[in-house]
Amino acid sequence: MSARVSKHVVSTPSPDDGCPMAHFIYLHGFASSPQSDKVSFLSERLANRGLTLHCPDLNEPDFSTLTVSRMIDQVEMVVGELPPAPVVLFGSSLGAFVALHLAERALRGEGVPPEQLKQLILLAPALEFGTSRTKLGAYGLAHWRETGWLEMTHYAYGDVRRVHYELFADASQYDSFSATNTVPTLIVQGASDDVVNPDMVARFASSRPHVRLVILNDGHQLGASLDRVWSESEVWLGLNSPGS
Repeated sequence: MSARVSKHVVSTPSPDDGCPMAHFIYLHGFASSPQSDKVSFLSERLANRGLTLHCPDLNEPDFSTLTVSRMIDQVEMVVGELPPAPVVLFGSSLGAFVALHLAERALRGEGVPPEQLKQLILLAPALEFGTSRTKLGAYGLAHWRETGWLEMTHYAYGDVRRVHYELFADASQYDSFSATNTVPTLIVQGASDDVVNPDMVARFASSRPHVRLVILNDGHQLGASLDRVWSESEVWLGLNSPGS
């Protein structure tokens, strides 16, 4: 599978109006946390540029009652508490789903002002979260709905936690393929991802000229490709330009 280079050209930012003066916010994935390896890696790379990566804990206040709507509200509150400046959202897996739909709300005039949301960087985006196309399968989804709870390993906490079915029910109202925002978006996807279907991601990107898709020979975590994730992000944000 080859990467599609979008028609969008990112302008090189200046100290007055570009990404170096922006707020960088990372939205971690499902059952992850602000202590993930990707957060640490990207925080260090941005810190080398004198930039800060904000990473709210989307598990809070209680993982068991997690919903996409709650996460969107939480991120909008974080943005609202920061000084006015352009915003760049990184999102991983479910965090990428949240970032995309936060951008959709902005387009509708809700939450973050649309002119403030500068760019999105989506890593292995779980664009079909909340649909029947999930690893749980029909039986797993039916069991979750009937019992009300899904027990799962929370990788950040290192133990088994449960999450209410409302997470799935709430997510089902967000249709990624109906998204119409044109926020410049970089997607980095692993070709051997066993959680997010790479063909689905390619299909999403193919009809959106504001999206650049980069396919890497890696899995869902992109753990073997962090240097490439950074180099692609660096170019996309214009941080590799002279004077940045």
